[in-house]
Amino acid sequence: MSDTRLETIGTDSPARITLRIHPRDNVAVALTDLPAGRRVAIDDRDIALADNVRHKHKFTLEALSPGEIVTMYGVTVGKATQAIPAGGVITVDNVAHATESGDVQPGSKPWTPPDVTRFRGTTFDGFHRPDGSVGTANLWLVIPLVFCENRNIEVLRQCVADALGDDPYRDYKRMARQMLAGVSGNTDQSDASDPLAAAAPTRFPNVDGVRFLTHTLGCGGTDDDAEALCQLLAGYICHPNVAGATVLSLGCQKAQIQMLKAAVAARDPQQRRTVDYFDQQSSPSEEALIRNALQSIFDGLAAADRIQRQPAPLAKLTLGVECGGSDGFSGISANPLVGGVVDRLVALGGSGILAEFPELCGVEHELVARCTDADIAGRFRDLMQAYQRHAAAVGADFSMNPSPGNIRDGLITDAMKSAGAAKKGGDGPVVDVLDYTEPHRRPGLSLLCTPGNDVESTTALAGSGANLIVFTTGLGTPTGNPVTPVLKIASNSELATRMRDIIDFDAGPIVRGERSIDELAEELLALCIEVASGRHRSHAQRLSQHDFIPWKRGVSL
Repeated sequence: MSDTRLETIGTDSPARITLRIHPRDNVAVALTDLPAGRRVAIDDRDIALADNVRHKHKFTLEALSPGEIVTMYGVTVGKATQAIPAGGVITVDNVAHATESGDVQPGSKPWTPPDVTRFRGTTFDGFHRPDGSVGTANLWLVIPLVFCENRNIEVLRQCVADALGDDPYRDYKRMARQMLAGVSGNTDQSDASDPLAAAAPTRFPNVDGVRFLTHTLGCGGTDDDAEALCQLLAGYICHPNVAGATVLSLGCQKAQIQMLKAAVAARDPQQRRTVDYFDQQSSPSEEALIRNALQSIFDGLAAADRIQRQPAPLAKLTLGVECGGSDGFSGISANPLVGGVVDRLVALGGSGILAEFPELCGVEHELVARCTDADIAGRFRDLMQAYQRHAAAVGADFSMNPSPGNIRDGLITDAMKSAGAAKKGGDGPVVDVLDYTEPHRRPGLSLLCTPGNDVESTTALAGSGANLIVFTTGLGTPTGNPVTPVLKIASNSELATRMRDIIDFDAGPIVRGERSIDELAEELLALCIEVASGRHRSHAQRLSQHDFIPWKRGVSL
């Protein structure tokens, strides 16, 4: 990150209280609460703050008239809707969303790969699949083709958890029983007399578990909805982290078994994945359906258990990047930190996937300049424009993307949010652009068309083949994924401390100027390798945060 400034506040030891991110910026970020009248020195300017400025929020470095552009990260992030004095705070009342337009050439932005000497020759321990992909986990999937089968999926989930002694909620169930009985005490301590408190047996030591997906689609929508669902489910069935799947169908729904089989065959033409399909309307009874599905699951676990982790090059890692519950520090610390990890992984022959198209609005020209050729750049423009048309058709616009929490913590416009969100993709070349559900194809950085909705986007990242996901947050979010390990990166140390049960890594030292992005990027990449190898479990894995929501296109931002 360029041109950070160290401010002093009259003490013997310097403390950074404001930050101007780029030399072209006409706003700066308050790193702590600053009162009106406070004088701050930035470059050759001495500015008296016209308003109280809360930490994470932005204030102007010069007076702005209505219509004048607000610049942050060196790009347009809004325009003044009323006069703002120098030192005035930026709010939704005085600034509106605005973006840059410009004709840039693909490949016009140079890139110098980071030094990756430390990681040359480094491997992770993964599950090698017959198609050449490598998983960071080894899972069996149980999937409904239609929402009518969700209840049967839940029956199977409870039966399998009980049979394996692998109930992820046993501690909470024990807590509830103790509360009902009026028993006080530390519910974190296991009770040897409680069968639910026992540790899961190691009957299948090389398997990371069974994942049961549910959803609200499969019928009642359009043919395109059914096809998109089947393509997404095929992405999960053929995922490097998945050994095979059990699929339940009702029979009469729009998302037919043959549609899913065709989608799976396109990804797995050699039929190397084991997939068992069961149709309830063709079964003699519900009991027979459940019995056959259970047999499929246990046979699948036995087969998956014969696969063991083996060393694999880092080129086999595909890192999906996501942000949710973002704050005014996300684009300063956590997002560029993750971008540093992506750049290192790409330099090592690996891959990154940057999603959330509504949160790339305003930086399209920068991404086009990073595309390796005109066809890739053209596809990015086409998908962005098509998405915007879909949103407009239901009365929505990308400018509506920032949530109340985003705005409260300093992300005033979508362009401001986007300029920081795009930092997760690093600075390397864009080698491919994927539409929703399309599989990852090329090493390097790809863009994936998804909404900004956290779970819809992480669901799509895994569906396109990300075998590890890094998720940045400034406000805190418990999102995980059923098949792909998710690591949470806090933009600030207060969050990392307060929600330490869901946060895996603290980017707060970057805000305070204590650690550099380069230093922490190496530490975070090392942690990613440990998680990919199964030697470290992320909090999302530990808490069984298995969120799965397919995207119904054109509705979600």
